[in-house]
Amino acid sequence: MQIANTIAGDKAFHLPERTAAVLARIRALIETHGPRAPGSDAELAAQKDMAAQLGKVCDNVAIEPFTLARAAFMGFIPFTVACGIAASVLFFLNLTWIAALVGVAGSVPLILEFVLYWRFCDPIFPKQTSHNVLARYLPTGTVKKRIILVGHSDSQYEWTLNYKFGGNGMKAVLIPAVVGLIVIVIASVLKTVTNVWLDLDWAWLNVLYTVVRYGIFVFFPLFIAFLFFQSWTKSVPGAADNLSGCLIAMSVVEELADAGIRFADTEVDVVLSGSEEAGLRGAKAFVEQHGEELRDPNIDTVVIALDTFRDLKDMAVYDRDRSGTVQHDKRVKELVKEAAAHCGLDLPYASIYIGASDAAAFTKGKIPATGFAAMNPTPPRYYHTRLDNWDILEPDAIKKGLEVTLEAVCMFASRD
Repeated sequence: MQIANTIAGDKAFHLPERTAAVLARIRALIETHGPRAPGSDAELAAQKDMAAQLGKVCDNVAIEPFTLARAAFMGFIPFTVACGIAASVLFFLNLTWIAALVGVAGSVPLILEFVLYWRFCDPIFPKQTSHNVLARYLPTGTVKKRIILVGHSDSQYEWTLNYKFGGNGMKAVLIPAVVGLIVIVIASVLKTVTNVWLDLDWAWLNVLYTVVRYGIFVFFPLFIAFLFFQSWTKSVPGAADNLSGCLIAMSVVEELADAGIRFADTEVDVVLSGSEEAGLRGAKAFVEQHGEELRDPNIDTVVIALDTFRDLKDMAVYDRDRSGTVQHDKRVKELVKEAAAHCGLDLPYASIYIGASDAAAFTKGKIPATGFAAMNPTPPRYYHTRLDNWDILEPDAIKKGLEVTLEAVCMFASRD
């Protein structure tokens, strides 16, 4: 930690002790509050505990409510499955234009919710209240720069297929199921255009349509399995994902406070977002509430989203996000990568091609951001399952995550 140690001078940081404290706090939060489903009482109770800890070192701490429909993010699944099955049957019955309409109808919420993270289905689902925690660690002078460390405090409903079959097994079900839906939509549209509208009777096309007509039934078991993708009632402990990110963010300001470090013009904020697992709802709400402040041209603001520190060998800086459709800020990515180099790590740039992190909400809100994590992208079997408990945490991954984040904060504060 070249820059951090220079700033600290004769006051040392205590990362091994802080890492042990992080592990102990994660265990205590889980044992006290249990799983923290988006918008649940347990999510808020855990946030209040963490806010109280932040209040000991930060200048002000606020808990900000927002409204969401937590079931909307995954609630499309039964509808999409029903549309996939119905479109297949309609195609078999040669009702191809109806099959095309039904297949497209099933694809729209899948794409808009799960791929693009739009709040498309929210109007039809019941509403809940979730919360974001915002803690500010102010400089000694006028604020000219701001760095925000974001970790989400909720935990996901269990991904049953990942728990049962592991990451590769889960993908072996989900990817072919989605491919099957795409095949039936494309085949229905093509057959409607060629056989019905253009009245073409080409032999090779008819052979292709016959193969699809009967072959699509191979996908039926996968469509049905998609219904059991996740539990609708049981959420998981969420130790790595993402109490690890929350506690690393908190520990950075605690280390600064314990070392007596206040930057001259740089504010350090910690945001503990709610309901990230419900489609980045907390980060989106935070950007909407604070967007004008965060985009103030007089204050250079950057965001590092910290999400899941468990697998050190897979530690990476995130370049692309939200199913690969969002590219993060070059300067912020390079800041974290350079900070890692100062800590003896040559971190790669990685991308999230299925899913998203809170960083995507900030980048889409025109606030420079990147993601930083240490998780096997397979994904591992603990990801979004009951196995993500305090006893699977790896101290080295948390210590390095804390070290790199602290160095990045100090580097940002030291630059003109």
